[in-house]
Amino acid sequence: MTNTYCEFLAAKRVAPSHYLKEVGDQWRTPDPLFWGINAMFGPLVLDLFADDSNAKCPTWYTAEDNALTQDWSGRLAELGGAAFGNPPYSRSQYHEKQAITGMTHIMNYAAAQREKGGRYVFLVKSATSETWWPENADHVCLIRGRIGFDLPVWFKPADEKQRPTSAFFAGAIVVFDKNWRGERLSYINRSELEAKGRAFMTLALFAADQQKMKNEVEE
Repeated sequence: MTNTYCEFLAAKRVAPSHYLKEVGDQWRTPDPLFWGINAMFGPLVLDLFADDSNAKCPTWYTAEDNALTQDWSGRLAELGGAAFGNPPYSRSQYHEKQAITGMTHIMNYAAAQREKGGRYVFLVKSATSETWWPENADHVCLIRGRIGFDLPVWFKPADEKQRPTSAFFAGAIVVFDKNWRGERLSYINRSELEAKGRAFMTLALFAADQQKMKNEVEE
């Protein structure tokens, strides 16, 4: 689907240089954070808001797909697992009266998909005073310690001032899952979450190496 938001993103990706203010809602989830969340609430198999260069899961929706028009629950039933989202924080935008961005729209859509079945896990700003904050989430895990996000792979700094190491803010993990039977609220230190992620990444790399050796022997 082509719309002004997709066209704007496409233009940014091919621009010869960028300023930090142009990153907008395209900050990437660092691997240790994602894999830590996967260890706690996964397996995460569907990335709801991604592109071909930053997807964290084997299956993903791009801006062109518009996740807010997709059947998340049905897709998860096929894949077997949970969905992950590092949602775009752009102000609400529409294409032919259909929302394509906006945190309120995203959280409301997640709540609706929850009723159909499936687990939906979001890494969001810990912004409980915002109107979009999901009071109806089944579980919220508040992260102690500010979390960082990475620049998009397409970012080419226009000058030396455009080189931050990350974007930092207080974060939370929000879970929509009508079959959730745990507590509504929990806490985790950022360092513990990242440690879980690194441990899971080590295990995944080990499994991949083992499979590679097995394939080489069979050949």
